[in-house]
This record gives sequence, structure tokens and C-alpha cells, in this order.
Amino acid sequence: MRQLVDRRGRVQSRDQLLSDVWGYSAEVTTRTVDTHIKRLREKLGTMGKYVQTIRGVGYKFSRIPE
Repeated sequence: MRQLVDRRGRVQSRDQLLSDVWGYSAEVTTRTVDTHIKRLREKLGTMGKYVQTIRGVGYKFSRIPE
């Protein structure tokens, strides 16, 4: 979550999040990021709508909910 909030309004690719948060290389094929984003949204409840999916690119934390 910190990566998204610190870079609020900027899209973070899955590869970038894998590298920054988990230390994985871009060559790893995994759905880890998607699964964690889903769980994060669930834990945030109504605030989860501020974590936006940018189709084909990645995710971003926005000041305006989806």
C-alpha cells in the first residue's frame, strides 16, 4: 500500500510493484500483485475504490474513487 500512496496519482506497473515490494525480477510470471490488490481492497472496505486498476498497465492510488 505504501508504494501506491507514496506515488499517489502515478500508475505503478505489476513489474514495478513486484520489484519494489517483493524483490522479484520482471521475468517472474505471477499473479501475486493482482491477488494482493484484491485483498487490499477488501480490507480497505469502501476506501478500496481509491485503488484503481489501469487496464493493461498496473494500479494507482487516486484522490478520486472509481
